[in-house]
Amino acid sequence: MTLMPDHIHELLYRNLQEVFGEGDAARRRAAIAELYAEDCVLYAPPGMFVGPEALDKFAGDLRATHPDFAYTPHGEAQALHNAGRLAWTAAFGHEERFPTRAMRARVGSRAAVAVYEYRN
Repeated sequence: MTLMPDHIHELLYRNLQEVFGEGDAARRRAAIAELYAEDCVLYAPPGMFVGPEALDKFAGDLRATHPDFAYTPHGEAQALHNAGRLAWTAAFGHEERFPTRAMRARVGSRAAVAVYEYRN
């Protein structure tokens, strides 16, 4: 089953704001439950994180290091078949703090099954 690009775009944008950009743990866990498959995998520079609980811990720990940063999409999301890519930056106010980074997602029938975070 091939998903519509709009669905993949929505998953990427919501992942950025509602998972990695969310400081409230309960709202972040609810978003993860809605957006991710039970056997999801996050690949990030520190390693591989398997399952919603590991994703929640990683995203929460990351968010705690800079709770006032705003994650902003850098350009439009791109989708091809069952995968997508979204470049993003993190900033405090209007001052960019991180170079542009990107996430790629591989999407199953309704939810993200793998997310890759990397420097663009």
